Amino acid sequence: MSDVYLARCAQRDPQGRQKALERLLAQAAPLMVHKKDEIVPVKVTIGDATCVCHMAPRLVKAVVDAVKEKGAKPFLFDTSVIYQGQRQNAVDHLNLAEKKGFSARDIGAPFIVADGVLGQDGREHRLRKPHIATAKIPSFVGYLDSLLVVSHATGHIFSGYAGAVKNVAMGMSCRPTKQVQHSSVTPSIDKEKCTACGCCLRICPAAAIAFGASGKATVDPKACIGCGECLCACKFDAVIVNWEEDMDVFHERMVDVAQFVLAQFKNKFFITLAFDITQECDCISAPKDPMVSRDIGVLASADIVSLDQATADLLTDELGFFKSHPGYKHMLEYADKSGLGSAEYRLVEIG
Repeated sequence: MSDVYLARCAQRDPQGRQKALERLLAQAAPLMVHKKDEIVPVKVTIGDATCVCHMAPRLVKAVVDAVKEKGAKPFLFDTSVIYQGQRQNAVDHLNLAEKKGFSARDIGAPFIVADGVLGQDGREHRLRKPHIATAKIPSFVGYLDSLLVVSHATGHIFSGYAGAVKNVAMGMSCRPTKQVQHSSVTPSIDKEKCTACGCCLRICPAAAIAFGASGKATVDPKACIGCGECLCACKFDAVIVNWEEDMDVFHERMVDVAQFVLAQFKNKFFITLAFDITQECDCISAPKDPMVSRDIGVLASADIVSLDQATADLLTDELGFFKSHPGYKHMLEYADKSGLGSAEYRLVEIG
């Protein structure tokens, strides 16, 4: 049974939320075992351009300050996404981070897009799992000892709940592996958007793409290996990801990827900001999206599964959203069974 720390806070006041986080960080300081001059990656997500309920930069700064107090050298990072928006490439992503207040000037630590300019830079690893054979992960994973993951708790139209496991599984994999986690169905080409530039042909490692009779790219489903490299290469959003997938398979892929990623770090600590909990994740949530739960506060643990389980248990389900999207329960059960962490926890409330 793992400890999950909770600093309750129902205030919408930014200062009140920051004080709750600072109380939690003070209590959890012994678990943040960062050494002097150690480079510490801090996983965050800034939300896309339309999202206004993402994690607040001032809270991220409080986390960064706690790491720097130990003499360590933190940096913020995220990876590019596979859907439309301003985080599909590093240039737009970095500009958005600056605009949203996540610059080194604002936070005190640099923000890095860890999978390169187009989301394809990384190393491929064998997972040998039933639903996902390989994963392409940013290159720094495996070289650094510590990892600090800061997540924003939200709903999710497919997985039901999005927290720390999803933040690691999707947010710490390159775009091709994001695509594989979402769908085992071969990508297809939107003929109207395809400009026949040839980038996807050149990058495809299986030679599964060719120009058809229409002069546009086509994908041979028998030759396609599902690597998702074409998704990175296309600059015109012409590669279509099939988002329809068995929910349990989707969850199990995320757990398998998260388990591999986290196994590469000696020291892990996870913080979840359970404020402004929308029915959509920060990828696509909009300003007018309703809140599906009352604010909870700030939670933290060295066990990612205990943290997600505790957060999910505390959600109040104001609109019945989580009741109608219960898929995350299988994710946490599978995560517990696979050894990613423990679904049993001890809640330690911080006054």
